[in-house]
Amino acid sequence: MSDAAVPAAAALSAALLAYSDRAEAQLSRFLPPENQSPVELHRAMRYAVLGGGKRLRPLLVYATGHALGANLDELDAAAAAVEIIHAYSLAHDDLPAMDDDALRRGRPTCHIVFGEAIAILAGDALQALAFELLAADMRLQADAATRVEMLRVLGTACGSHGMAGGQALDLAAVGKRLDAGELERMHSHKTGALIRASVRLGALAAGCHGREELEALDRYGRCVGLAFQIRDDILDVEGESHVIGKTAGKDAANDKPTYPAIHGLVESRRLLAQLTEEAAAAANTFGSRMHELVQIAHFVATRAS
Repeated sequence: MSDAAVPAAAALSAALLAYSDRAEAQLSRFLPPENQSPVELHRAMRYAVLGGGKRLRPLLVYATGHALGANLDELDAAAAAVEIIHAYSLAHDDLPAMDDDALRRGRPTCHIVFGEAIAILAGDALQALAFELLAADMRLQADAATRVEMLRVLGTACGSHGMAGGQALDLAAVGKRLDAGELERMHSHKTGALIRASVRLGALAAGCHGREELEALDRYGRCVGLAFQIRDDILDVEGESHVIGKTAGKDAANDKPTYPAIHGLVESRRLLAQLTEEAAAAANTFGSRMHELVQIAHFVATRAS
């Protein structure tokens, strides 16, 4: 697929926008009320999660699960859980000891508003809430073995073999020159693991356990996860802070290894197009019923923020 083959500004369909709105409503419902003690902690949790973001991970849960026959009520807990894990990771990644960011989704980061201690606690509490939702939500019509497998998938995605491990590799890579394989490994953990888990959780919630089906969905999730990171890296070079919602140019300023830094912008765009094509091919093994996953792959490749 050439650059021209990817739409300049792939838009989300009405159905996908409805999934995003549903995710926002479910997140608000699942999070503790901000006037419930401890008030400051609950305010910080809601601040970290609500009021912005693409809701990509819930979209993947809903699109995958619905295409495989699940109703949306059965998917709400998994959709909320992956986004809550994502929000917790951002609250921690933005801390001075990590990426030291002051801007996220176009507004001050959690620790800027609530202080570092509350931001840490908010992240801790959000991580716990995500697992509680998967374990306890009774609308999730999954047997005990499937529910445990969903907990395992999410735990692996955010642990030392997932996001946390990827962040550790990212911190260790500052100021170093990584090769292409090392860069891909880092981002497959840091960004890709939770995106792959979102697809897998949607499938499991729908009762999909077929090896071939899950392998195709995992290929899709892997490609979309890497494509998301490449697009993020390109936006850090070419985007504007008020559009992308975070500080543009920060990766280069911090001497962090990125796809444009290692491959250049032209090759980064080629890789992005290739991954988008591979993601669409994996989704199309299911026929037209996975058309929403194809739409999401194109959106990831062309998003402006």
